[in-house]
Amino acid sequence: MSNKLVFIMLDGLRFDTAVSQMGYLHHLIEKGKASRFKVKSELPSLSRPLYEVLLTGTPVFKNGITTNKTVRLSHEESLFHLTKKHGLKNATASYYWVSELYNSAPFDPSTDRIQLDGQKPIERGIFYWEDHYPDNHLFADANFLLNTYDPDFLYVHSMNIDDDGHKFTADSMQYRNRVIKVDMILASFLPVWMEKGYQIMVTADHGMNNDGEHGGTTTADRDVPLYIISDRLKPGIYEEEIPQLQIAPLACELLNIQSSQAMQQLTIPILKGAPSI
Repeated sequence: MSNKLVFIMLDGLRFDTAVSQMGYLHHLIEKGKASRFKVKSELPSLSRPLYEVLLTGTPVFKNGITTNKTVRLSHEESLFHLTKKHGLKNATASYYWVSELYNSAPFDPSTDRIQLDGQKPIERGIFYWEDHYPDNHLFADANFLLNTYDPDFLYVHSMNIDDDGHKFTADSMQYRNRVIKVDMILASFLPVWMEKGYQIMVTADHGMNNDGEHGGTTTADRDVPLYIISDRLKPGIYEEEIPQLQIAPLACELLNIQSSQAMQQLTIPILKGAPSI
């Protein structure tokens, strides 16, 4: 594999549901092709604040993105800024809040859905604004960006798991079946992207509780998975819990670029040769 990275963020995917329902990703683990970790999300366990956490590696008290209604550009250096700074190409297929954090705010659906001019921190972006925008359409958007622009860093942000969690709760047939459906979509696209030399990260911002919400401190709210496909990591299941602030510097490590000064030093012992069980 090269240093190229596809970072997939499955909004609202709690850890235990990922473990029980994502058969394709766990097939890759069983066959020695992937690694799995548990991540403890930052607080508050809300979407927009955790998008900023994942993409800048900074805590909420520092970055100031404190609620879902904090609509402004980020003041931090994101993975999009960093890849562009280091001469790498980036792209995303994402929910519109990602555009509001790094390209322009507020989002205007009439002009901001497709942004391909390459001048802003997100160089190529296709954005949606309905939470039920189909994940199979989203991954087709991402595949278009990958094949057309050959980005070094591709961020893919899916919303259907979160949407069904809010509608039906985490303890529902709809939520569990949605996770299976997303896993099936991954089974269609990941082999192609891996064949093209991309490393893969799959994680979530937060979980979902049995009331159909998130934002609190429980394991249902905060425990999310992290799957990594990279020849730089020893495959297997790792028991050490990873702080979510380590995700952005980990992405920088996989991209082989310098992390920002605001990010934590990468401390988790997960590079090739670290023990797994």
